[in-house]
Parts: sequence; C-alpha cells; structure tokens
Amino acid sequence: MPIDFNNSSADTVDETAGGVMESELTAQLEAVAAERDQLAAAKADFQDRFLRRTAEFENYRRRVEREKFEFLEYAASEAVTALLPVLDDFERALKQDSADKEHFRGMEMIFNRLVDTLKKLGLEPISSLGQTFDPHVHQAVDRVETTDVEDHTIVQEYQRGYNFKGRLLRPAMVQVAVRLAEEA
Repeated sequence: MPIDFNNSSADTVDETAGGVMESELTAQLEAVAAERDQLAAAKADFQDRFLRRTAEFENYRRRVEREKFEFLEYAASEAVTALLPVLDDFERALKQDSADKEHFRGMEMIFNRLVDTLKKLGLEPISSLGQTFDPHVHQAVDRVETTDVEDHTIVQEYQRGYNFKGRLLRPAMVQVAVRLAEEA
C-alpha cells in the first residue's frame, strides 16, 4: 500500500502533541513568572525593611551622640558650678588691701589662670554694673532710691553672674536703682 503523505491523521497527532507541549510550556512559564513576581515582592520587602532599619539605627546613633554630648556638657557645668564659690572667694580676697605685694601678685596670677581655664571650658561672666535690670540674668536682692541714674539700672553687684556655653549658670545678685519722682 502506498504511503499517503497528505494524511490528515498524522497531522492531527502532531498538532495534538504540539498543543500539549505548548500548554505545558505556557503553564511552566506562568509558574516561573509567578515565582519571579513573588521573589521580586520579597526582595522589595527586604529592601524596605533594610532601609527602615538603617534609618532607625542612624537615628539611634544620632540620639546617643546627642545624649552623650548633653551629659558631658551637664557634667562640665556641674564642675564649673562647684568652682564658682572658689572664684567668688578669690575676687573678694583680691579686693582686700595687702601689705605683701608678692603674695598679692601670686594670688592674682592664680586667679587669672583659674578664670582663663574656666573661660576655655565655656564660662562667660555676665556684665551687670550700669546695665538695665533683666530678670532673666539678674537677681535683685536690694533696691536703692536715687535720682542719679535711670530707673531699673543696676548700681551695685553683690555676686557676679555667669553663663556657661550660652546658658545661664548663675544669675548675678544685684542692687537696682529705683528712680525717685522729682519734685516740681
């Protein structure tokens, strides 16, 4: 029997086999695409979590640095505060007359060295004498009635006030002038 090359049954078998293979390949391709999408979503999730943790760590690091700086500044201000009475005593001692000029000169040198060291640490004296009274930096402990100066002018400083690195460490204790009403 001769072979018929135009046999439609052979074509049908090839088409059926090709269709099955094609549908299997399409299903595998869809599975691979779904897995790819799932992995991409997981990667994006991990990347987002990584970025958030990195930002959290950076914020933590900055907070610890700021707290460390604040602690050191607080400790320095406490040490300087403890030295202020010594500084006051030196100022009072230097205002007294001394017969021994060498002793006085030595005291003055020690006082100047102490003041310079405290300035390097951040201590700044508040100038008060002749200034207008400011309740934020001055503590009025006495009033004097006068017509010589303007009202609320500081006429005497009992204890010097200080700022430490821009913040008030101790207010100046002062005497404030109260202007008398001039009689006509």
